[in-house]
Amino acid sequence: MLLAIDTSSLILSCALAKEDTLISEWTVQRKLTHSEQLIPHIDEMMKDAGVLREDITAVACSIGPGSFTGLRIGLTSAKMMSYLWKVPLICVDTLEALAWNLCGGYVFALPLMDAQRGYVYAALYNTSHMRVIQEEAEGVLPIEEVIEKVKGSLLPVVAMGEAADKYADTLKEAGILLAPQTMRCCRAGSVAMAAWQKLKNNESSNPLTMVPNYIRRSEAEVQWEKRHGKV
Repeated sequence: MLLAIDTSSLILSCALAKEDTLISEWTVQRKLTHSEQLIPHIDEMMKDAGVLREDITAVACSIGPGSFTGLRIGLTSAKMMSYLWKVPLICVDTLEALAWNLCGGYVFALPLMDAQRGYVYAALYNTSHMRVIQEEAEGVLPIEEVIEKVKGSLLPVVAMGEAADKYADTLKEAGILLAPQTMRCCRAGSVAMAAWQKLKNNESSNPLTMVPNYIRRSEAEVQWEKRHGKV
């Protein structure tokens, strides 16, 4: 049994999966912080599903890009559980997890997360064959450049992620489709499906050394370096 969590955005999600079968998934958005509600939600979900700690054979977590604070909370919790429970830690890029929302659809998935100031975290994935294959590497780009890169794609391009809502009109004008609202957020169920594929390939992460994939520094870090003459 695999336990998966996602804390990359304002939405908190946790899931239980056995191979490619989703057993349970809880996705919530409340005023409480992720640090306040993550562990209680995991406990309640496992209790509701009748799953014991001893049943967990791996822990999976999305590692970014996304909310800097949220990513730290999620990964720290996943690393702690992996280390204490002596089970593998499987880390999944948030953009890849988003693409898994459309796995099996004959499309290119375009996950977009807001990087502020007109920029987005983006990548492009082929979801056609019940798996997710990266077509364009992830990066931080102006939304206009992302649109230019996917023009002329052989398959329909479907956008998801929080930035898909923010730039919905711009994307539609460029002929890019929007995923259904329920498929636009990163879900722990999708993190779990991606993680199972990695487990099949014997891929895992070291819980003592793994760090979030921020892609770029936080605004706080940039401002600190400016004040101290580092940039």
